[in-house]
Amino acid sequence: MDYLPAIERLSQVDGEANAAIIWLHGLGADGNDFAPIVPQLSLPEQLTMRFVFPHAPAIPVTINNGFVMPAWYDIKQLDVERHVDGDQLRQSAQWVHDLIDREIQRGVSSERIVVAGFSQGGAVAFEAALTYPKPLAGILALSTYFATANSIHIESLQNRIPILICHGTLDPVVPEALGRKSLATLQNLGFVPEYNSYAMEHAVCPQEIADIGGWLGRVLGESERG
Repeated sequence: MDYLPAIERLSQVDGEANAAIIWLHGLGADGNDFAPIVPQLSLPEQLTMRFVFPHAPAIPVTINNGFVMPAWYDIKQLDVERHVDGDQLRQSAQWVHDLIDREIQRGVSSERIVVAGFSQGGAVAFEAALTYPKPLAGILALSTYFATANSIHIESLQNRIPILICHGTLDPVVPEALGRKSLATLQNLGFVPEYNSYAMEHAVCPQEIADIGGWLGRVLGESERG
């Protein structure tokens, strides 16, 4: 099978991975974008986590005058409703499913796999994780929005999946209102997400990185005990 090209990092120098996180970048970036964060997460020593940072394919993006760039899906209008190409988004989610399957084949239990994404990547992370047919460890949604909230067919076994949403209060690209809307939508669906906001724009900040590391340690530590 052909998989998305990706950069991989281990959280510990030695040992085999006993957990995995598939982390999707935002529009116009690539898998290199978040790779430097791994050592900053200060993960527990007993947690040897394989980070997989895939590269999105290059496609024309309507809001950027059709310019070809790395993107998980086309965005047709940059407004509050975010008119996106749903078929492309769902295809990207299927590619993420393939990467999850590969981690399972490598010996990592599905219950110890987190799907993460920033901005566009976060929208794909919601779709990919909530539609995956085996239990997962969690969803990490950064500065993003729930683009397929009205069309998604959620797998019932994901109903208790841990979710962490992080958003900048000063974000001019994906306004925090969209992060709050994702929170409300998920709560209405019966999920219990955690929500953190930070005085930042469309980015990540040191406190957020520390919070992500703490959350990963908790959800994966709990799944290990379970």
